[in-house]
Amino acid sequence: MADGQPVVIVSYDPEWPRQFEAEQAALEQVLAPWLEGGVHHVGSTSIPGLAAKPVLDMIAGVRQLETARAAFAPLAELGYVYAPHRPRTHHFVKPAEPWSAHTHHLHLTEPGSDLWVERLAFRDALRADPVLAAEYESLKLDLARGAAAGYTIAKRPFVTRVLAAAGIEIPAASPR
Repeated sequence: MADGQPVVIVSYDPEWPRQFEAEQAALEQVLAPWLEGGVHHVGSTSIPGLAAKPVLDMIAGVRQLETARAAFAPLAELGYVYAPHRPRTHHFVKPAEPWSAHTHHLHLTEPGSDLWVERLAFRDALRADPVLAAEYESLKLDLARGAAAGYTIAKRPFVTRVLAAAGIEIPAASPR
């Protein structure tokens, strides 16, 4: 979401898992030469019952980040646009513009990377604990009423707390 754009949170859509499965099949086929660790549904749309921004967040493990650059062209054929914004990952969005219209986010990273471990652990913690998921949903709904620019940053203390409970420490300077 770009600065100035409102944060739109919608009720859980039971179609999200099916949409992910269809996208996962296409991505696994296109990414097969580089894939290691699979394609996973992460983010709020991966948590049953959780209100979320209507964006499928996915993470795909690749053997080597540098050699996975060769996947950029095949991903473009699926409508993904490279949108670099953090080190040690290749980030893609679909469709390209406007930012508020994105329906898919895809991160290519190496299995075991900080991003890989954190995204999967956070998802798994919320899936395992409905009370924790409800707390996160309440926070997201409250934050969505404020400025879009601070939405992700304002979620960090909650994410950090959940990951710490899972034994994962995020460095203070981490751009997560």
